[in-house]
Amino acid sequence: MSPLTQNEDRPELRTALQEIVDSGVTGVSLRVHDERGEWVGSAGVRELGAAGEPPADGHVRIGSNTKTFTATLVLQLVADGQVGLDTPAADYLPGFGLDRRITVRMLLQHTSGVFNFTGEVYEDGTIVPGIPSTIAGKEWVDNRFKSYPPEELVRLALSKPARFEPGADWSYSNTNYVLARLLTEKVTGRSCAEQTRERILGPLGLSGTVLPGTSPELPAPYAHAYYRYEDGGRPTTVDVTRQNPSWISAGGDMISTTLDLHTFVSALAGGRLLPAPLLAEMCVPHPKSGFGLGLRVQEVGPDGGTVLFHNGGQGGHAALMYSTPGGGRTLTAALNYVDDAAMSLAGAFQQAQQRLVDAVFSGGRAEPARPAS
Repeated sequence: MSPLTQNEDRPELRTALQEIVDSGVTGVSLRVHDERGEWVGSAGVRELGAAGEPPADGHVRIGSNTKTFTATLVLQLVADGQVGLDTPAADYLPGFGLDRRITVRMLLQHTSGVFNFTGEVYEDGTIVPGIPSTIAGKEWVDNRFKSYPPEELVRLALSKPARFEPGADWSYSNTNYVLARLLTEKVTGRSCAEQTRERILGPLGLSGTVLPGTSPELPAPYAHAYYRYEDGGRPTTVDVTRQNPSWISAGGDMISTTLDLHTFVSALAGGRLLPAPLLAEMCVPHPKSGFGLGLRVQEVGPDGGTVLFHNGGQGGHAALMYSTPGGGRTLTAALNYVDDAAMSLAGAFQQAQQRLVDAVFSGGRAEPARPAS
């Protein structure tokens, strides 16, 4: 393990990284910015069967961290007066037959009740499948280069029964964010990718962040992603670094780096991307989930400090993105691992993120929560 430090060594961070690898994760890269400066380190390997560590600032499929970019874009349109948070989403997307009780806010906070096109998992363990996704085993592997138009994903979801009445509950649904993507395109007449590059990536100088569309390519350098499935009763592991991410669309298709994620989340939390009232709206947590509008909110540390965050996993890659309010302390990480339909590493992933959060935000004094300014 080789930390690249610009200040003193951080043994608690090196220990946390090694514990993550010991839990079964193939490789991990971590970037921390706080009052002690910048710390970057990695552990594990970038490729199964090879000795090299993951690149310190390699490209990674960031999964559901994409949702925070999409929510920020929608809220910028709210700030411009082009979209209303509590306006029926159907007013902007008249062609889908959306329930008129579903508002834009409900899409961003996952309270719409709309079926998740990647499949619904209910409390009793029942699974209602959607498109072939990473919970589908070999079927996903065989279809991983297929292109899915976002409209197709939405229409599939809307052909299924809603999970609950709009606004009555909370349930994570990738469909909400594909609808949000289509909404921005309908309102502006421009692609979501163009708008994101113009409004977010360009102003922040996020040169390592990519909206890949249907391209299966991942810019170098990168650590490899893997998927394991049963084939004729035998476990088979394949490299799925190359895949067409249109199957997840705005639910999780973006590519970035730990440095770009740091720059983005610190700018967002610091009030550089949204007016203060809308940033405050973004950070109001749903009581059931802690999910605001494209961000989660969590209390950490003995002094009740707050962190704003989103995490995401996507077919053998994952990314963590945390910031204190104001953006003064951030944690961003990239993980590569062997995914499977049973999500066997889900527990290790959750322990990994908590271990890092404890090391970065609870080991010292977390910044107290304060209004965005």
